[in-house]
Amino acid sequence: MQTLINKVLNAHQFLTSQLLYPMLLSTILAGVLFAGRVFFSRSFTYNNLVWNLFLAWIPYIFSVWAALLFIRNRQRWWLLIIPGGFWLIFFPNAPYIITDFFHLIDRPYVPLWYDIIMLATFAWTGLFLAIASLRTMQIIVKSYLGWFLSWIFAGIALGLGGLGIYLGRFSRWNSWDLFTQPKDIFYDIAIRFVHPFNNLRFFGFSLLFSAFLLVCYLTFISVRRVKEPSIPTSNLDQGKNITKPNPGYNLN
Repeated sequence: MQTLINKVLNAHQFLTSQLLYPMLLSTILAGVLFAGRVFFSRSFTYNNLVWNLFLAWIPYIFSVWAALLFIRNRQRWWLLIIPGGFWLIFFPNAPYIITDFFHLIDRPYVPLWYDIIMLATFAWTGLFLAIASLRTMQIIVKSYLGWFLSWIFAGIALGLGGLGIYLGRFSRWNSWDLFTQPKDIFYDIAIRFVHPFNNLRFFGFSLLFSAFLLVCYLTFISVRRVKEPSIPTSNLDQGKNITKPNPGYNLN
């Protein structure tokens, strides 16, 4: 019985470190908001959000798989190639939901403010999934290659994320097209680099979105490292140097 309890506690600690619970809560809220919209409007407008949120979970799942392999087989680094590769391919799917704001217009039966909240919830969930999965992968890379190369890795991932979001939104490519039509995708990218002045939107969007993801990622890391200020628990504590430790956890 004690062994089972220990396993449950270990699983809980691992899932907590992967930020699973807040992301599940955010996903549930997004689902409830969408269900409410369907109920009141009697239509499935914005049903693409549900599919996109499903896709957003894929890179997160691969990052959790990589984390499990890392914990159990740290010396066998080559086992991480498959989940790491799939994570990188599907990574743009997570923050991609932010671009669904392109579809935001005032529609009948449902107030615009409701759709704004719903879209923001889906977008936040996707962004959160992207950031959490990237942090897990960066920590794994850091353990093998060090701090500097781990940030090079994170920068490349964020840059490819911005590029992938553009290709998904405007060129309508999907992540799985890398397996079915890789030459067409690489040609689409290469031709834009050959004629950069004819593709300013491509470079502008990709760079700005990558910068946006970088700022969100740095903010996430900074917030997690900030310790809560000491607050007196009663009037008797005021004026005394009494603090309570913050029991939070650290992904580092």
